[in-house]
Amino acid sequence: MQTFFIASILFTACCAVPRDLSGKMFTFPVESSVARVRLLPSGNNFTSVTVCLRFFTDLSRSYSLFSTASTANNNDFLIFKTANKGRFEVHTRGENSEFNGLPDEPNTWYSICSTWDSNSGLVQVWINGNSSTRKVGFKGNMDGKPSIVLGQEQDSVDGGFDAAQSFVGMITDVHMWDYVLSACEIQRFASDLNFTPGDVINWRALDFNIVGDVVIEDSQTYVCFHNQL
Repeated sequence: MQTFFIASILFTACCAVPRDLSGKMFTFPVESSVARVRLLPSGNNFTSVTVCLRFFTDLSRSYSLFSTASTANNNDFLIFKTANKGRFEVHTRGENSEFNGLPDEPNTWYSICSTWDSNSGLVQVWINGNSSTRKVGFKGNMDGKPSIVLGQEQDSVDGGFDAAQSFVGMITDVHMWDYVLSACEIQRFASDLNFTPGDVINWRALDFNIVGDVVIEDSQTYVCFHNQL
């Protein structure tokens, strides 16, 4: 009986059931070099990537929104907000693409999507359904097992964190696809309409674990939007 009980605990710990976080958000309340959410993707070896999420912050310094690292590169796919007004960076396997003149007001909910295609290397950012220009990033496949983190910027796999680059605020509706979403799908996400959920990371069936001071709360965007329907 005791052996069965211990085995059951171990099975539960290593094989947690993905959780539907619809109507929820992650709150990162303090600047920290520890607090983060590890996202466990359903695949690896990407030839294309789209990442979408919604965020709210009052930070004026630089911070990471979505950090993917592997043994091949610490910045396999990184969405990074710099301290420069309106400037976002997308790193694809270490290649940095800068985007300027994008919406960037504090204490405001934004949806952000970023796309990357391995054949052309083209990278693009979408804020609230509006696109940036396109830039060239890494050309080639992203192979290897990804380590995906919210709240911190990885300088090594799940490590090398700097509190000065940590995220403070709220993040919700995180999705990742292994292909480039169409403009219409991105705009549907931005408008919180019916869209195809991520096939690599799906907020409605999220496999994750929390480290440090991160709180799961009711999403303010979900409550306000759905009360208007």
